[in-house]
Amino acid sequence: MTLTKRVIPCLDVDNGRVVKGMHFASIRDAGDPVLLAEKYSKEGADELVFLDITASQQERETIKALVSKVAQVIDIPFTVGGGVKTLQHARDILLSGADKVAINTGAVKNPEIITKLMEIFGKQCVVVAMDVKRNYDLEKGKRVFSSDSRKLWFEVYIYGGKTATGLDAIEWAKEVERLGAGEILLTSIDMDGTKEGYDIQLTKEIVNAVNIPVIASGGCGKPEHMLDVFLQSNVDAALAASIFHYKTDSVDRVKEYLKENGVPVRI
Repeated sequence: MTLTKRVIPCLDVDNGRVVKGMHFASIRDAGDPVLLAEKYSKEGADELVFLDITASQQERETIKALVSKVAQVIDIPFTVGGGVKTLQHARDILLSGADKVAINTGAVKNPEIITKLMEIFGKQCVVVAMDVKRNYDLEKGKRVFSSDSRKLWFEVYIYGGKTATGLDAIEWAKEVERLGAGEILLTSIDMDGTKEGYDIQLTKEIVNAVNIPVIASGGCGKPEHMLDVFLQSNVDAALAASIFHYKTDSVDRVKEYLKENGVPVRI
């Protein structure tokens, strides 16, 4: 049986509103999270991701009341992330109606939390979000790749893409799988908001390095980009924001396009 590929709209939330930026900066308003969530659920989204994008930076917890409101209007799996540092915070998010918890900064700072979350809530609940940027300053011990005849490695960032960690993304992906993550949400900071397509090289390398599902994120500007990432990287799911928020394309139309082009999706 062929596993269907998932199409996942993303709600990046700041101060209770959905926002969209470029390279994790220059943020602008994109609407009401509850209304958008309901719309995407009705249009046939396979899942929904809700990221409180300034929670880690501002050292606060995700807005649980808003998570609860979103959960009430959708009937699809729902992942919530942003500022998750403790088991109690993860529990609160799941009790607010989320099906999965995404953790990024908290996992880098305290990797054991991945295992603890897995042991308490089950592997299927634990999503490790990785925000990754190309680094052209080569360092010893990093996996080096070539792109347009330039050598680079892929570096993990935390605090909403603001802080470099020195972690090699390929090695970190393997480590989070070993620690108990059930899924990786992989965002290219370089491509984020550009609408020029996913970082297929990065996505392919992470997909090939692990045996857990990977969600590609960052850069989708049209349905063709989603088709490209599915066909060229064998990723399990593709996440997008701009094309859905600004009504460029609806979820159901994108899925029909993918199906017409040979990608197995749930219609």
